[in-house]
Amino acid sequence: MNKKIKYSFKKDHFEKLAWQKNKFICGIDEVGRGCLAGPLITCAAILPLNAKHKFLKDSKKLDLHQRKIAYKWLTKNCYYSIAISSNKMIDKLNIYQATLFCMKKSFIQILQIFPTQDLLESVCIDAMPLNLSKFDFCKSIKFHYFDKGEDKSSSIAAASIIAKVFRDKLMVKISNSFSCYNFSVNKGYGTTDHLKNLVSYKESLIHRKTFLSNFKYMSNNEQTKQQTIY
Repeated sequence: MNKKIKYSFKKDHFEKLAWQKNKFICGIDEVGRGCLAGPLITCAAILPLNAKHKFLKDSKKLDLHQRKIAYKWLTKNCYYSIAISSNKMIDKLNIYQATLFCMKKSFIQILQIFPTQDLLESVCIDAMPLNLSKFDFCKSIKFHYFDKGEDKSSSIAAASIIAKVFRDKLMVKISNSFSCYNFSVNKGYGTTDHLKNLVSYKESLIHRKTFLSNFKYMSNNEQTKQQTIY
């Protein structure tokens, strides 16, 4: 079963329903979808019953210190699985299909380490219509996807935080090999500084070619204007 929830509900609606029956929810989210460079990261996370934490919210609404605290707590107290889609896979599949593929992989991986699969009530996904109902092992699991999932589900928020911290750490390491792009700061997003560096140094091995096509067109136009003016 896979359906997009169109009605409003209070935060942790699905968690509370499951926890009342001593069952669990798996939350799935992605980070890095809109970046010009670097991988897409997805995470599947299963919180312990009745989990509470003051920083269990949308990772974008937490500062660096808060995310680190939440990440440390989550990686000690919940089951989680991370999947990575490289820039080459994104260029090959497109970002939409790469995201679905990665989400599917992270979910299947978490089933390998979660000891009580039959107690998994449902899966909550941020926005993406992940559908695994064709697999026999998913027949009894409900799949729900809805917008602003990090605000409506602590399980999705947990996945968001883990994916965000993991990807940020990875981009800092990658930055050592591509220092001119300042990935340790911009994390591959299209900041003004990043775009300026692309004009100066062109694309690197980890840039997404399909994402740069519009940028290249714009930058060439800008260069033409500059040549005309001067």
